[in-house]
Amino acid sequence: MQLNRITTRLSVLSLTLYTLFNASTVIARDEVITKEDQDLEVITVKSQRGLISYMSASGAKSDVPIIETPLSVSVLTQERIEDLGALTVQDAIGYVAGLYNGPYGVDTRGDWSVIRGVSPVQYLDGLKSLYGYYNNVRTNPYALSQIEILKGPSSVLYGQGSIGGIVNLVSKKPEAETSGQLWGQVGNYSRKQVAGDITGALNDDASLQGRVVGLWRDSDTQTDYVPDNSMVFSPSLTWYAAQDTKITLLTNWQKNESGTSTSFLPHSGTILENENGQIPSNRFVSEPGFDRYDTEQASVTAILEQNINTDWQFKLAARYTDSHADYHTIYGWPPKYLDDGRTVSRVAYISSADSRAIASDAQFHGNVVTGNIEHSIVVGLDYQNAYTDNDSAYGVGGTLDLFSPEYGQVDNLPTLEDVVDYDSSKTYQTGLYIQDSMKIAQQWIISAALRRDKATTNPQNGEPESQYATTGRLGLMYLFDSGVSPYASYSESFEPLLGSDAFGNAFVPKTGEQVEAGIKYQPAGTEHLLTAALYHIVEQNRTTSLNADQATDSNVIDPNGQVQQGEVTVKGLELEAQLAWQSVDVYASYAYSDGYVSQSNTLGEKGATLAALPEQQASIWTTWRPENMHGFKVGFGARYVGETSDGSAYVSIDNVVLNDPIKTDDFTLFDAMIGYDFEKYSLSLQAQNITDKTVITSCLARGDCFYGQRRTVSANVRYKF
Repeated sequence: MQLNRITTRLSVLSLTLYTLFNASTVIARDEVITKEDQDLEVITVKSQRGLISYMSASGAKSDVPIIETPLSVSVLTQERIEDLGALTVQDAIGYVAGLYNGPYGVDTRGDWSVIRGVSPVQYLDGLKSLYGYYNNVRTNPYALSQIEILKGPSSVLYGQGSIGGIVNLVSKKPEAETSGQLWGQVGNYSRKQVAGDITGALNDDASLQGRVVGLWRDSDTQTDYVPDNSMVFSPSLTWYAAQDTKITLLTNWQKNESGTSTSFLPHSGTILENENGQIPSNRFVSEPGFDRYDTEQASVTAILEQNINTDWQFKLAARYTDSHADYHTIYGWPPKYLDDGRTVSRVAYISSADSRAIASDAQFHGNVVTGNIEHSIVVGLDYQNAYTDNDSAYGVGGTLDLFSPEYGQVDNLPTLEDVVDYDSSKTYQTGLYIQDSMKIAQQWIISAALRRDKATTNPQNGEPESQYATTGRLGLMYLFDSGVSPYASYSESFEPLLGSDAFGNAFVPKTGEQVEAGIKYQPAGTEHLLTAALYHIVEQNRTTSLNADQATDSNVIDPNGQVQQGEVTVKGLELEAQLAWQSVDVYASYAYSDGYVSQSNTLGEKGATLAALPEQQASIWTTWRPENMHGFKVGFGARYVGETSDGSAYVSIDNVVLNDPIKTDDFTLFDAMIGYDFEKYSLSLQAQNITDKTVITSCLARGDCFYGQRRTVSANVRYKF
């Protein structure tokens, strides 16, 4: 019944949007920049002010119009990121439909999000960028040209991954036209930042182009004693080596200095009342002088694009990354008070983590015409080789009064001399894939893809384990002359799972399946882009405990082991609208999500709502640039987040409640921007959560909660040339 109501609302909305925007007369502009005397051309398709991108490479591993992609894809341009005043990637994606950014509060260690119920996999320039945990730097959005979000299972083109999808970060690359900017920024929490970006041709015929992006930041955070300092240096080079050959080299060095901003605070004193009051959102649970999360990373990416003939192109992208992280922290565990109701026991943890990875993807792109069918073919082979090492040690962290902390009362904290090498491994993945996107009679689109993967893990202490998976995708779309494009698609994912079950059988990969139907609409003669999608996802082969019959089976080797009989179901609705008129831009979204454990043998787990998944979300950002006040701009945004569950199920036996899930309150946050552009200068004042509202982003069944971002203000001056 609920699905029927959603379908009805979707139909009404689609009809309303069609009627409202079909009469718009703003003309979209497709910017085409062609390098003279070269067959290779760089095509950028954006809205008049660059806030809307109509192309995405993530959905098909080639530049395809979003309106012709039978999948859910959202793209944030560099101009959009700047307009929103995003200080992090996590900030930038906060208005995307069906994406919950910052589900675990303010965390300086990385950019976290939940898409369709689970965390996505992060990519950089189409190659996987994160391996292992807490051993990589946090990417700065200033180094990016756009962010692409591909929602739902995506293994057919990208290999192992979650059912949530991927977030692909796209680096800034050299351009032929000389341009640049210098940026100075100050903000609350003692934030000071300077940055620069310059690009242009390095010789007369522009066959050699360069770019340099640099940034320095010194800042505190809303958590006491935790800094957020960063240095970025990213030079890049593009060389048109021959008429049909283009080589791009991207290098990056980045160093961040931070600490423990996530504190695992107990339910009591955050979501629940405590007789001692509310735990402050700036509470630091670690120890000053000891705590740190310092990361350093260097990477080199090479991209070769070779035209074979007029119909076929070869593309090879490869990256080597070397990352290191020193992590010293003390946190309250378990997240429960001692008998006094205000003090927690703490655990000290220290690690020296390394990650060295090679990722590559070789692709042949072909355009073939058979009768009235235009084939866009991609055949590829990708390879990943990653080494991760985490030398670590635990110790006693003493106690801390969360309501009146006294630091410096604990001795014998672990040092680097105490760490042991117990968690290193090598992982390899090889995937062969093929995709054919067929446009029939200029109106029907059929997209079919198939992939075969081998994933191998070689742990430090143990035998190598290999798993295989075959995944596919099929999409159907019809292009109406009016700009409406309804579609339906089916896609799959897999995620390796190491070890053996309770019967001694090797685990098989977790698998995901999604059915999606939607409508995309780009009204003729306008810059508007509207999308709507209904989806249903099932993930199988999740681990769960033994049921009663299995527990008494004589073949059981480990009575406390797991079996792969768990299942998760996620379904929902997503609406997204990017609208552009002469002086007004609007970015709006709505999402309804229903994710739950549909099968489990574990008591209290079946039927549980997935943790940190808001049932409803809505957002809108509007920028006004009045024509009679040239250079003036003002923006305002609102983000609504519905309640989330702690991930447990309601359990009652003989009218005795064994477990009653904790739910967070819904909340609405407001963001704003005001600025003025004159000549080559741009001034702006931007703020997130302008009312300084204290919110709890999620609570987990294990007993902890997370505070969201408090008011964050930045003043900016940019000089562009």
